[in-house]
Amino acid sequence: MARRCGRATSRFAEKIQTSPRKTAISAALLCVWVLFPAAAEAGLYTSSDLVVLLTPENVGSVLVNSTAAMVVEFYASWCGHCIAFSPVYTRLARDVKEWKPAVNLAAIDCAAEENRKICTGYKIRGYPTLKVSRCTHEAAATGGNFPRDLRGLRHRIIDKLETHKEPWPPACPPLEPTSQAEIDNFFETNNVQHLALIFEEPQSYVGREVTLDLLQFENIAVRRVLNTEEGLVAKLGVTEFPSCYLYYPGGNFTRLQVNIEARTFYSYALQRLPGVVRSGRPPPASPDTLKNRTEEPWKPFNKSRVYMADLESTLHYSLRVELAVHAVIKGVALKSLKKYISVLTKYFPGRPVVMNLLKSVNSWLQSQSADEISYVALKEILDNTAQVPNTALPEGTKWVGCQGSQPYLRRYPCGVWTLFHVLTVQAKILGGSDPQEVLSSMRSYVHNFFGCRPCAEHFENMAVESLMEVNTMSAAVLWLWSRHNRVNNRIAGSLSEDPHFPKIQWPPPDLCPACHNVMDNREHRWNKEVVLPFLLSYFNSSRILTDYLDDESQVLETQREKHKQLTLAAQKHVERKTREALDSNMQFPPSQATEQGEGEEEEEEEEEGPQDEAATDEDEDGGEGAPAATEEEEMEEKPEPTSWANPENLGGPVQRQAHRRPSIVGMRMRELQEDIVDLDSFVNQHYKAKALQLAASSRVKQRTLQRQKEQDPRPVLGLGMELDAGLGMMGLQPMEEDFELNVGQQRKQLQKRDLSSQVIGQEAELSYKGRWISVLSIGFSKVDISLCVILYFLSSMCLLAMYLFFKKRLRLRRAKIALP
Repeated sequence: MARRCGRATSRFAEKIQTSPRKTAISAALLCVWVLFPAAAEAGLYTSSDLVVLLTPENVGSVLVNSTAAMVVEFYASWCGHCIAFSPVYTRLARDVKEWKPAVNLAAIDCAAEENRKICTGYKIRGYPTLKVSRCTHEAAATGGNFPRDLRGLRHRIIDKLETHKEPWPPACPPLEPTSQAEIDNFFETNNVQHLALIFEEPQSYVGREVTLDLLQFENIAVRRVLNTEEGLVAKLGVTEFPSCYLYYPGGNFTRLQVNIEARTFYSYALQRLPGVVRSGRPPPASPDTLKNRTEEPWKPFNKSRVYMADLESTLHYSLRVELAVHAVIKGVALKSLKKYISVLTKYFPGRPVVMNLLKSVNSWLQSQSADEISYVALKEILDNTAQVPNTALPEGTKWVGCQGSQPYLRRYPCGVWTLFHVLTVQAKILGGSDPQEVLSSMRSYVHNFFGCRPCAEHFENMAVESLMEVNTMSAAVLWLWSRHNRVNNRIAGSLSEDPHFPKIQWPPPDLCPACHNVMDNREHRWNKEVVLPFLLSYFNSSRILTDYLDDESQVLETQREKHKQLTLAAQKHVERKTREALDSNMQFPPSQATEQGEGEEEEEEEEEGPQDEAATDEDEDGGEGAPAATEEEEMEEKPEPTSWANPENLGGPVQRQAHRRPSIVGMRMRELQEDIVDLDSFVNQHYKAKALQLAASSRVKQRTLQRQKEQDPRPVLGLGMELDAGLGMMGLQPMEEDFELNVGQQRKQLQKRDLSSQVIGQEAELSYKGRWISVLSIGFSKVDISLCVILYFLSSMCLLAMYLFFKKRLRLRRAKIALP
């Protein structure tokens, strides 16, 4: 059996004695940290780096009780050598990220006041100093002279793991060479799907590095085989060192095909073998399974191409969703938005309708001289409410190349990266003059509007670090590419990683083999002379696919239909508000007309009096010789029976009164109710018997001045109705429902009984004046106007009396003065 790393090592001879007052010192330092919490962020490393920032609060859990071997850098932020070494240490943290939980990197700024006691406890006398903290219950660490290059640092960490005596860290995989005896019995004692054998020379570190690179993955095991293991070498026919073979139960094997026999290519190929997944993560789903997991059907796509559907979906989400959370955009954010839209207008390779929309938005934004705008005004331009021809931005998202295996994976973040890669490439191809134009607009947009605030902070840290070094258009393209790979490295293995689309260093060897190269020491390096042309070709507008896009005419038609619906909804809203305003100006709620048919509403016009009085007025206006309508003609014009409940048939200026509920206990003020009356049922159920009785006993024929026709019979009420009318003038309502009638109706009906032309003439004059009173009163009743007139008269009389009183007193006083 191969020995574990814990058994094959000896313990470090050097030990650092801990202070007996460590607990008290830690408590005091904790108080200092509470008072100065930002000290950790003031050093050479930030939270965006894969380096644990040590403080008095977490030093115990990180260095004492950690289950991983901790490589700690003790530095001073004022030290020039520390500043020069910090990029190397940051790259080391990214390079050995997959070695967790066996190895982790930390750093502490000894120049900070609250950290000085910790650095003193570890006997730090010079900067920078690297130490490896043991996984024990003691705060001990071993140091020594560490190299200052990435490859040397990585090898020194492996040496430290192999030379200790105690089995730490517990997660450390076997790093020593294996034997043929172990390989023959391997599948009997290990439940894995793949066994990778890396054949190398004794001084090579490739096998151990790949073993640590696969530490976080399941269903695969990696073993190192030296070229001196002649049995295995002969059995597999190995002739090159290093080389990698996949070994299976039964003695079957096959060579792993890679472009270059080096650590990076081995790790990439082994991590993507069938069934190999990160620990605790589900395996990648097949396309058939993805159809049931996402909101939309899975769209097959070409991984080597960019899709316009992703770019337009990104624009929609950015402009209509992310910006919408800002009701008012002002100050720096407004400048950022103007720059963002300006860059999109110049370099976005969109369809004509989308480009017209971006130009409209850009023109509108540049014309805004105020320091702030509302998003509502911006949305009107985005939705093209002015209906500018051939201008539209499709609504909704339709992810293709950025779709994920789950609705919450990839999508918009992938679209943002793709969009800005395309913009940097377009700026390079179109001959942009400012190398930082696209990158600075991306930086300001992410800083002000991007919804993921920690993501915005990480991007800002990268921009502060090196964005000012970009001085050419090619450098801008490569800067964004390298920072995208850094982000991929940082979030690889996190919950946001889609198992169907793992975070890798892009482009992978199978997509661009020439982009990868190795140095003389077998270290991987990017061939940037090849990477740049690949990026310019991959994100070129001529290679963007338009699959899954709606036709431009369909987009415009959808926009027109939406605009029509919004216009109709706005008109209905205005009409409803207008009706509410008119109703609020009336004393009582308006009566609703009887149903004329299905879905029809009859608009009633206010009339001065009943139809017989209207006919009389028309005769008077038309002259004495105008013929009067016959009784039969009037019956044809009025097919519905006259009802007391119909306010159009009552005398006086028409103000549709609500139906008043009677009571037999006493009098009460009028209550406003909805005047929705079914004339037939109302007459039949409530007034039929009494109406017929009154009409039979005291029917009076109304006469006009010409006496050429008789009007429709109207019921004339007795003392009960007159009393009711009198109570109505006082603002009270009777408690008897069957004897309700308007006061103006009683007065006009009594006037009609007088056959003299003088009464009729006065009635016409009152009718004419009633119109003006109705107009000038603006919703006030005659009772209100009468009270106002009475109060005005009384106040005038009071003033006149006061005037006469004081005038008399004044005369009396003057008379007394005149006496000798």
